[in-house]
Amino acid sequence: MGEEKAVKRLYIIGGAMGIGKTTVCQILKKELPKAAFLDGDWCWDMDPFQVTEETKAMVMENIVYLLNNFIRCSAYENILFCWVLHEQEIIDALMRQLNWENCQVYLISLVCSQEALCRRLRKDVEKGIRREEVIARSIARLPLYQGLKTIKIPVSDLSPRQTAERIISLEAPDDGEA
Repeated sequence: MGEEKAVKRLYIIGGAMGIGKTTVCQILKKELPKAAFLDGDWCWDMDPFQVTEETKAMVMENIVYLLNNFIRCSAYENILFCWVLHEQEIIDALMRQLNWENCQVYLISLVCSQEALCRRLRKDVEKGIRREEVIARSIARLPLYQGLKTIKIPVSDLSPRQTAERIISLEAPDDGEA
Protein backbone atom coordinates (compact mmCIF):
# COMPACT_ATOMS: atom_id res chain seq x y z
CA MET A 1 0.00 0.00 0.00
CA GLY A 2 1.30 3.41 -0.99
CA GLU A 3 1.45 6.27 1.43
CA GLU A 4 -1.58 8.52 1.00
CA LYS A 5 -0.67 12.11 0.25
CA ALA A 6 -1.96 14.58 2.83
CA VAL A 7 -4.37 17.18 1.52
CA LYS A 8 -3.19 20.72 2.08
CA ARG A 9 -5.40 23.66 2.92
CA LEU A 10 -5.12 26.78 0.79
CA TYR A 11 -6.76 29.87 2.27
CA ILE A 12 -7.25 32.70 -0.22
CA ILE A 13 -8.49 35.71 1.72
CA GLY A 14 -9.71 38.88 0.04
CA GLY A 15 -11.14 42.09 1.36
CA ALA A 16 -10.99 45.85 1.08
CA MET A 17 -7.82 47.71 2.04
CA GLY A 18 -7.71 48.11 5.80
CA ILE A 19 -10.23 45.40 6.65
CA GLY A 20 -7.63 43.31 8.50
CA LYS A 21 -6.49 40.62 6.05
CA THR A 22 -2.79 40.79 6.90
CA THR A 23 -3.38 40.85 10.65
CA VAL A 24 -5.75 37.87 10.44
CA CYS A 25 -3.27 35.92 8.31
CA GLN A 26 -0.44 36.63 10.77
CA ILE A 27 -2.63 35.11 13.52
CA LEU A 28 -3.57 32.14 11.32
CA LYS A 29 0.11 31.53 10.52
CA LYS A 30 0.76 31.00 14.23
CA GLU A 31 -2.44 29.04 14.95
CA LEU A 32 -2.43 26.61 12.02
CA PRO A 33 0.20 23.87 11.87
CA LYS A 34 2.98 24.11 9.30
CA ALA A 35 1.72 27.35 7.78
CA ALA A 36 3.19 29.60 5.10
CA PHE A 37 1.88 33.10 4.42
CA LEU A 38 2.06 35.33 1.35
CA ASP A 39 0.56 38.82 1.28
CA GLY A 40 -0.16 39.97 -2.27
CA ASP A 41 0.86 43.49 -1.28
CA TRP A 42 4.44 42.29 -0.80
CA CYS A 43 4.53 41.62 -4.54
CA TRP A 44 3.59 45.28 -5.19
CA ASP A 45 6.21 46.81 -2.87
CA MET A 46 8.01 48.93 -5.46
CA ASP A 47 9.18 52.50 -5.85
CA PRO A 48 7.90 54.02 -7.98
CA PHE A 49 4.59 52.17 -7.61
CA GLN A 50 3.27 51.68 -11.14
CA VAL A 51 0.09 49.90 -12.19
CA THR A 52 0.49 48.95 -15.85
CA GLU A 53 -0.45 45.85 -17.82
CA GLU A 54 3.18 44.75 -17.56
CA THR A 55 3.44 45.22 -13.78
CA LYS A 56 0.04 43.61 -13.17
CA ALA A 57 1.13 40.53 -15.18
CA MET A 58 4.48 40.40 -13.35
CA VAL A 59 2.81 40.59 -9.93
CA MET A 60 0.34 37.82 -10.82
CA GLU A 61 3.17 35.61 -12.12
CA ASN A 62 5.16 36.19 -8.93
CA ILE A 63 2.15 35.36 -6.73
CA VAL A 64 1.37 32.17 -8.68
CA TYR A 65 5.03 31.09 -8.60
CA LEU A 66 5.33 31.58 -4.83
CA LEU A 67 1.99 29.96 -3.99
CA ASN A 68 2.72 26.95 -6.22
CA ASN A 69 6.08 26.52 -4.47
CA PHE A 70 4.38 26.58 -1.06
CA ILE A 71 1.80 24.06 -2.30
CA ARG A 72 4.52 21.79 -3.68
CA CYS A 73 6.72 21.98 -0.57
CA SER A 74 6.12 19.08 1.83
CA ALA A 75 7.06 21.24 4.84
CA TYR A 76 3.74 23.14 4.68
CA GLU A 77 0.18 21.95 5.26
CA ASN A 78 -1.57 25.33 5.37
CA ILE A 79 -0.96 28.06 2.81
CA LEU A 80 -2.35 31.52 3.49
CA PHE A 81 -2.67 34.18 0.82
CA CYS A 82 -4.32 37.58 1.18
CA TRP A 83 -4.86 40.34 -1.31
CA VAL A 84 -7.60 42.85 -2.15
CA LEU A 85 -9.21 40.35 -4.62
CA HIS A 86 -12.24 42.51 -5.44
CA GLU A 87 -12.97 41.03 -8.89
CA GLN A 88 -14.03 37.47 -9.73
CA GLU A 89 -11.81 37.66 -12.83
CA ILE A 90 -8.69 38.03 -10.64
CA ILE A 91 -9.71 35.09 -8.45
CA ASP A 92 -10.49 32.93 -11.50
CA ALA A 93 -7.16 33.79 -13.16
CA LEU A 94 -5.32 32.89 -9.97
CA MET A 95 -7.16 29.57 -9.59
CA ARG A 96 -6.49 28.64 -13.24
CA GLN A 97 -2.76 29.01 -12.68
CA LEU A 98 -2.41 27.34 -9.28
CA ASN A 99 -1.67 23.63 -8.90
CA TRP A 100 -4.31 23.10 -6.22
CA GLU A 101 -5.41 19.52 -7.04
CA ASN A 102 -4.25 18.23 -3.63
CA CYS A 103 -5.64 21.21 -1.72
CA GLN A 104 -8.83 22.06 0.03
CA VAL A 105 -9.34 25.62 -1.17
CA TYR A 106 -11.09 28.20 0.96
CA LEU A 107 -12.01 31.30 -1.04
CA ILE A 108 -12.89 33.90 1.58
CA SER A 109 -13.91 37.56 1.47
CA LEU A 110 -13.78 39.62 4.65
CA VAL A 111 -16.63 42.11 4.55
CA CYS A 112 -17.77 44.88 6.88
CA SER A 113 -19.88 48.02 7.08
CA GLN A 114 -18.64 51.32 5.67
CA GLU A 115 -18.55 52.72 9.19
CA ALA A 116 -16.36 49.91 10.52
CA LEU A 117 -14.00 50.18 7.56
CA CYS A 118 -13.76 53.97 8.00
CA ARG A 119 -12.90 53.51 11.69
CA ARG A 120 -10.15 51.00 10.88
CA LEU A 121 -8.68 53.09 8.09
CA ARG A 122 -8.79 56.33 10.13
CA LYS A 123 -6.67 54.63 12.81
CA ASP A 124 -4.14 53.67 10.13
CA VAL A 125 -4.14 57.23 8.72
CA GLU A 126 -3.57 58.67 12.22
CA LYS A 127 -0.63 56.28 12.73
CA GLY A 128 0.83 57.28 9.36
CA ILE A 129 0.41 53.75 7.95
CA ARG A 130 -1.99 54.84 5.18
CA ARG A 131 -2.84 58.01 3.34
CA GLU A 132 -6.24 59.72 3.63
CA GLU A 133 -7.24 59.04 0.00
CA VAL A 134 -7.22 55.27 0.58
CA ILE A 135 -10.47 55.60 2.56
CA ALA A 136 -12.64 56.57 -0.43
CA ARG A 137 -11.00 53.93 -2.69
CA SER A 138 -11.49 51.20 -0.12
CA ILE A 139 -15.13 52.11 0.60
CA ALA A 140 -15.89 52.20 -3.15
CA ARG A 141 -14.78 48.56 -3.45
CA LEU A 142 -16.84 47.24 -0.52
CA PRO A 143 -19.98 46.39 -2.58
CA LEU A 144 -17.92 44.40 -5.10
CA TYR A 145 -17.28 41.60 -2.59
CA GLN A 146 -20.97 40.66 -2.40
CA GLY A 147 -20.91 39.46 -6.03
CA LEU A 148 -17.91 37.15 -5.62
CA LYS A 149 -18.06 33.35 -5.41
CA THR A 150 -16.45 33.34 -1.96
CA ILE A 151 -17.32 32.61 1.64
CA LYS A 152 -18.26 35.99 3.17
CA ILE A 153 -17.17 36.60 6.73
CA PRO A 154 -18.67 39.79 8.24
CA VAL A 155 -15.96 41.32 10.44
CA SER A 156 -17.46 44.67 11.49
CA ASP A 157 -17.81 43.52 15.09
CA LEU A 158 -15.02 40.91 15.17
CA SER A 159 -11.47 41.28 16.40
CA PRO A 160 -8.73 39.87 14.17
CA ARG A 161 -8.41 36.88 16.53
CA GLN A 162 -12.18 36.20 16.34
CA THR A 163 -11.98 36.42 12.54
CA ALA A 164 -9.09 33.94 12.51
CA GLU A 165 -11.10 31.58 14.73
CA ARG A 166 -14.05 31.76 12.28
CA ILE A 167 -11.73 30.88 9.40
CA ILE A 168 -10.18 27.96 11.31
CA SER A 169 -13.67 26.61 12.06
CA LEU A 170 -14.80 26.60 8.40
CA GLU A 171 -15.91 23.27 6.99
CA ALA A 172 -13.99 21.96 4.01
CA PRO A 173 -15.58 22.95 0.69
CA ASP A 174 -17.11 20.00 -1.21
CA ASP A 175 -15.54 20.66 -4.60
CA GLY A 176 -12.24 22.30 -3.71
CA GLU A 177 -13.67 25.80 -4.12
CA ALA A 178 -15.97 28.02 -2.11
